[in-house]
Amino acid sequence: MPLLGACICKALGLSAEVSVGLILLACCPGGTASNVVTLIARGDVPLSVVMTVCTTVAAVFITPFLTHFLAGAYVPVDAAGLALSTLQVVLAPVMLGAWMQGSFPRIVARIIPVAPVVAVLVSSLLASSVFSANVGLLTSSSGQSGFVSNILSLAPIVQGVLLLHAFGFFLGYVVPAIIGLHEEERRAISIEVGMQNSSLGVVLATSHFTSPMVAVPAAISAVLMNIMGSSLAVLWREFGYKTKE
Repeated sequence: MPLLGACICKALGLSAEVSVGLILLACCPGGTASNVVTLIARGDVPLSVVMTVCTTVAAVFITPFLTHFLAGAYVPVDAAGLALSTLQVVLAPVMLGAWMQGSFPRIVARIIPVAPVVAVLVSSLLASSVFSANVGLLTSSSGQSGFVSNILSLAPIVQGVLLLHAFGFFLGYVVPAIIGLHEEERRAISIEVGMQNSSLGVVLATSHFTSPMVAVPAAISAVLMNIMGSSLAVLWREFGYKTKE
């Protein structure tokens, strides 16, 4: 995905700030939403969970390194700062959750039913804050004022995000199929590869880069990725090859 993101930036001729944002998004680990989407798609949920955990832990080192390597040609990248922020944003909540599960199981049992709703609301607020912070930049970059011109100015970024996720879903399914994995495993890997932790991308972009445009690809991804992943899961569930129950 990181190399794919870099190639898409070159192919579309995206600006330096947007290219950094798209590469940063591509370097993020799989999001927890992929586990739910895999369940809907009747994929291999345990495999999806294991992949999410492994990529999340590895992201502390891999995300800063790959972002520095691939995006460093556009702008200076603070790899150490990215690593520290990734550790705080990704691993700290996991460790806190594990501690609470062991120490306060009754409280956790009451929180779990509403946790997905809270997660969606927080992600939506993150994405909305990025768009609101960039209204002025989007207006000036389009050269015209007005809703239509602002939407058109987003078109190249939307195209880049769509291509990134589409190729991720496609390659995540085709490569396991070529090596002979079962249908459930193909679906789980496809969803895991195609869905990134866009919230992490927004946090890292806003914390470590001066241009707010760096966060726009991740903010757009927060919307498009979930629509694409959920739609694919429903298609697989209703019309795809029936997996063993």
